[in-house]
Amino acid sequence: MNMNMNKDGPVKADILLVEDNPGDVRLTEEAFRAADPTILVHVAADGVEAMDFLKQDGAHAAAPRPDLILLDLNLPRMGGREVLEQIKADESLKIIPTIILTTSEADIIESYRRHANCYLTKPIHLDEFERVVKIIDEFWLKTVRLPADTDEKSEPQ
Repeated sequence: MNMNMNKDGPVKADILLVEDNPGDVRLTEEAFRAADPTILVHVAADGVEAMDFLKQDGAHAAAPRPDLILLDLNLPRMGGREVLEQIKADESLKIIPTIILTTSEADIIESYRRHANCYLTKPIHLDEFERVVKIIDEFWLKTVRLPADTDEKSEPQ
């Protein structure tokens, strides 16, 4: 269980949202806040920042290890496809469930080929964001057993 704290008490889950659209960021944050205020959403506005966060480099040296990554594919500086490839090629990061959020249905097959854990069409309106967030919360944070939040992840034997 995650032992970080926020203003609402213990943080149930840390989510890294990799999204460059401020409107989508706001809608996602509001939807998670409404679903469960103990879910902490961290935002990276581009792929370079996302990788810095995940590798705890530079300004993100104290960043928590996310329990879940929500990744847009169309990003500045480093695109989401490259971020996904880097995550899934890194032994310490590849076990973090990575959900692709985009508006392009054509990206589904490519996302799965790059080992995305799932693909969701990005909602447009707040009520749709809230529905998707409730599904993410219910499935990924309440039903699925996520990897333990430890510095050393054990490899299967």
